Amino acid sequence: MIPVTVVTGFLGSGKTTLISRILRDPAFGRTAVIVNEFGEIGLDHDLIASSDDQVLTLNTGCLCCAVQTDLANTLMDLWARRSAGTADYERVLIETSGLSDPAPVLQSMMTDDRIAATHQTPFIVTLVDTIHGEATLRDYVEAQHQVALADRILISKSDLNPISDRLIADIDALNPGAPRMGTIEADPSDLFGPPSITALTARLTRTPRRPVHIGIDTFTVVRDRPMPALALTLLLQAIAEHCGTGLLRLKGLVAIEEMPGRPAVIHGVRHVISPPDFLDRWPSGDERTRIVFITTGVPRYFAIRLLDAIEAEVRDANAAQLSTSHPSDG
Repeated sequence: MIPVTVVTGFLGSGKTTLISRILRDPAFGRTAVIVNEFGEIGLDHDLIASSDDQVLTLNTGCLCCAVQTDLANTLMDLWARRSAGTADYERVLIETSGLSDPAPVLQSMMTDDRIAATHQTPFIVTLVDTIHGEATLRDYVEAQHQVALADRILISKSDLNPISDRLIADIDALNPGAPRMGTIEADPSDLFGPPSITALTARLTRTPRRPVHIGIDTFTVVRDRPMPALALTLLLQAIAEHCGTGLLRLKGLVAIEEMPGRPAVIHGVRHVISPPDFLDRWPSGDERTRIVFITTGVPRYFAIRLLDAIEAEVRDANAAQLSTSHPSDG
């Protein structure tokens, strides 16, 4: 499975500068970079070793290509080249448009069976700049979603303008759990970050804050007791049907009664919920079910009550079936 990082951030946040650093670093030469247009990353001619109509091969070993008809086809074209031995890369970096919401990128990868079979769930890195960050988070819902969905946040241009307490507060209100650092001290390896499950575990240990006026809420549902597998299936179906676009993102580790010691990893974006993956073991000593919800317009009590009701119904049905199968003597 190929690791995938999505680099997002509002217009002028410094994505191009950051990606150019990656392309020039030989230590990350086996990276395929997908951008909106070649011209946006300002490649020097002496960096280009060879090219065809779709893919540039750089002297550092990186591959660079523009999005073709859609992202899924671009990813699979690169995969086909890799399988044929004409492209050598071990990770993918995708740059989104400054005005785009990263959720559709996640959706397209989660709903395409070809992508799901060959690429990992994306790790999202969001850039926020110190000069315009406060205004963009106040005025643009796209910028708010970029921060809310991030697995890691990079703060740019702190050398030009100090990081304000207000900017930190706005970021905390949207995404209190995501690790953050400045782009100046960030190493290219920070873009590819820890595996998504490690980032998820770190995020789940943080205490979510109350929503702010921009209407995006983040909260965690915690359960000490493992749940029946059927309860998880019904929960995910109900969330997809009833939350829709109000569900910006869902991530979680779930303890399943029928699979002790092997937590289910769940991911969702809006109405798209991926089938659970199962780990061989828990990533830490905390074996509780923890599900993070990032929502807009969805009351936090909805998910909690929904899970309570579904779990109770499944347990009652299981108890009734057991009683029918093993009637008491007498």
